[in-house]
Amino acid sequence: MHFFQETSQGIILSIYVQPRSSRNKIIGLHGNALKIAIQAPPVDDAANRMCIHFLSECLKLPRSSLEILGGHTSRTKRILLRFSLGKNFTDQIKTYKIKLLSLIDVTS
Repeated sequence: MHFFQETSQGIILSIYVQPRSSRNKIIGLHGNALKIAIQAPPVDDAANRMCIHFLSECLKLPRSSLEILGGHTSRTKRILLRFSLGKNFTDQIKTYKIKLLSLIDVTS
């Protein structure tokens, strides 16, 4: 699985967004990216905002912990899941890697 990468700040996700879907859902993998269907249209940053909101709900993270690093105007995006540095940083990485993989297993 190459849709996420560990960094010193957290995990960077490669996301492929399908806007104007009938409902928000994780579809599975699209190449080396996690494919997410979003109800919002790709207009005025609506799809980006909904993507962040949906991922924060799925991962049970505050929206402030997610940041789009690249692909603001593209379907393919890089999103940082930022974790607080400290003694449990490695545990957070492991926990969210498992959560990410379980999202694919449940929805596939």
